[in-house]
Amino acid sequence: MDNLTHSLVGALIGQAGLKRKTGLAMPALIIGANLPDIDATCTIYGIESLAMRRGLTHGPIAWVLLPLVLAGLLWAYDRWQAKRGKRPSARLPVHFGWLYALAFIACLTHPALDWLNSYGIRFLAPFSNRWFYGDVLFIIDIWLWLGLGFATWFSLRKEKQAGDWRQPARIALMAALGYIGANAAITWVAEGRARASEPYPAEAIASEVPIAFWRREMITGDGDGLWQVEGRAVGDVPLAQCDLASARDSDPQVDAFLVWSRAPFVERAPNAGWLLRDARFPEVGRFSVALPVGTCR
Repeated sequence: MDNLTHSLVGALIGQAGLKRKTGLAMPALIIGANLPDIDATCTIYGIESLAMRRGLTHGPIAWVLLPLVLAGLLWAYDRWQAKRGKRPSARLPVHFGWLYALAFIACLTHPALDWLNSYGIRFLAPFSNRWFYGDVLFIIDIWLWLGLGFATWFSLRKEKQAGDWRQPARIALMAALGYIGANAAITWVAEGRARASEPYPAEAIASEVPIAFWRREMITGDGDGLWQVEGRAVGDVPLAQCDLASARDSDPQVDAFLVWSRAPFVERAPNAGWLLRDARFPEVGRFSVALPVGTCR
């Protein structure tokens, strides 16, 4: 999900009480909650970055190593400040074990949240390129922003007033889990209804939409490249009529797109030739790639 949501979750975990475990706990939690997104730097490769994102830095090796690096940097920073006489007197003693534990917890929240949307995540990278999808929340959920943001502000305000600042954070985290659970139920019902309705598609994707969290954009099909997006047909030819294997061998952009794509389809380009696209993102834009001439019959 977006980095504001990741940051607010990390901050609320700290406000729930864990920030008192060690000095620099809040940086460990907030930075740790965003750390897997260091793979965003690969977007300089354009469409080929689709096969790089949400993979290696979101997988099990990264869950262990990234928090270790972060904890080491924060611990070294604290010692550097102490040597220079710049260490804040109000900071709690820094405990490396707790720094690592908090960074580890925060880092785990990142793939858990990223799994919630239809874009997907590769939990098992680098051991497997399989994508996992939750189809629960849109990548930017304004309701989570409002709820988590208000709770963070209110908890910090209560702390300044010497009140019980932990309780608002804990309530907010539980409410967020309830909100996620309710959205998961909406998705489960929508996908089940779609599969049980004519023409009984083999695949049904309840794609989330912005703001209207109770709605789903239904994408159905049989995996042959001919999809229905909210009742509108997309895909001009079945994938079997396209030599995608040769296209992947000759064009790394096609290969990257197909590594990432969940609902691929082919349509005629406005000028000439063919475009490879994904039914989750039906509007022409960054999620499309031109196929080599002669790929499709």
